[in-house]
Amino acid sequence: MWEETQMKMMTKKLINPVFVFALTLCALSCKEQTATLPSAQQIVDKAIAVSGGDLHRTSNVSFTFRDRKYTYRLQDGKKVLTRVTLTDSTRIEDIKTNTGFQRFVNDAEVQVSDSMAGRYSNSVNSVHYFAKLPYGLNDAAVNKEFLGEVKINEQEYYKIKVTFDEVGGGDDFDDVYVYWFNKATFKPDYLAYVFHVDGGGLRFRRAYNERYIKGIRFVDYENYKAADKNSPILSMDSLYVKGELELLSKIELDSILVSS
Repeated sequence: MWEETQMKMMTKKLINPVFVFALTLCALSCKEQTATLPSAQQIVDKAIAVSGGDLHRTSNVSFTFRDRKYTYRLQDGKKVLTRVTLTDSTRIEDIKTNTGFQRFVNDAEVQVSDSMAGRYSNSVNSVHYFAKLPYGLNDAAVNKEFLGEVKINEQEYYKIKVTFDEVGGGDDFDDVYVYWFNKATFKPDYLAYVFHVDGGGLRFRRAYNERYIKGIRFVDYENYKAADKNSPILSMDSLYVKGELELLSKIELDSILVSS
């Protein structure tokens, strides 16, 4: 009994009050740091706000991409996405709405099979989707997951994974995206995505040539691919920093017009 009492007294003496105080401060600091990290939803909300916010929804927008003209407009409160392709003798207009798809050739509607209608519709929607980012990241079918903080070329970023519900997520609901939001500006400077159409693949994009037109942010992209299309999407930032991605193309929007 005496030996046990002596051991307890010695243990108490060995516990340095300064050490306990420092340990407590460290614990509180770590807790505070964790508590102040924004959620994925907060990051996306700020990103949308600094990129034009609701102007994306209420404004009519047109631009040219790879010699095709794209327009976004509201009609009777519903969004209408179009794409116009011109040749020497033919004008093809593809129209995607909330209720379906139509194709007009020289102003006359033509019937297309369901499979081709889906393919054309997805193609039109994809171009508009990237042009309006990050606005679409608050759609009802979008799921956002905060992955942590990383550095790309000495800049600090919030890394967020995006997936989609099958219901409301469109034909490509199984695609997976990752966004890197600049911690200082909340703008998505980089993104990567896994897609499954046309044999599938993996892409990484770097935004550049930022410009604001009537309050809406537009960017162009450098479009990269990995040597191995089965590379983990979460490693694309590391591969980019190491110079291990191949530049495939540039995604450039021209002749942008915005009106109310």
